[in-house]
Amino acid sequence: MDLHERAQFDFLLNTAAERFVERLVQRTGGLEEGLGALRSDPQGDGVWLDEFVRAVLRDFLLDNAAGSCFVLQACEKRTLKGFHGKQIDGLTVTAALSELAVHAFSDVLAAKVDQGIELALSGHL
Repeated sequence: MDLHERAQFDFLLNTAAERFVERLVQRTGGLEEGLGALRSDPQGDGVWLDEFVRAVLRDFLLDNAAGSCFVLQACEKRTLKGFHGKQIDGLTVTAALSELAVHAFSDVLAAKVDQGIELALSGHL
């Protein structure tokens, strides 16, 4: 990934993290509650991580094959854990890439938000 693409991805990730924390705090009633909800069930009520990621990718015009490849290229060294219950059998290549990109970005976003909230709660922000 070229440096300018990395900078664009970092901007995307930071913007998404800020928006997600705002929503998480609003829906759960605070940072500690939001962190607990994110850790216990990222797809659960009030968190809806994958749904949020799909909306962000759509807002940034990355909900297509090229956008999915952009996200996947930025996340190329990450190991995917679980696939959030999604199956890619029978999907078009574009739809499968999209599911992989959502999953990869969700994992990166959850880690960034978790770390950011931890820092905020410990008073280091």
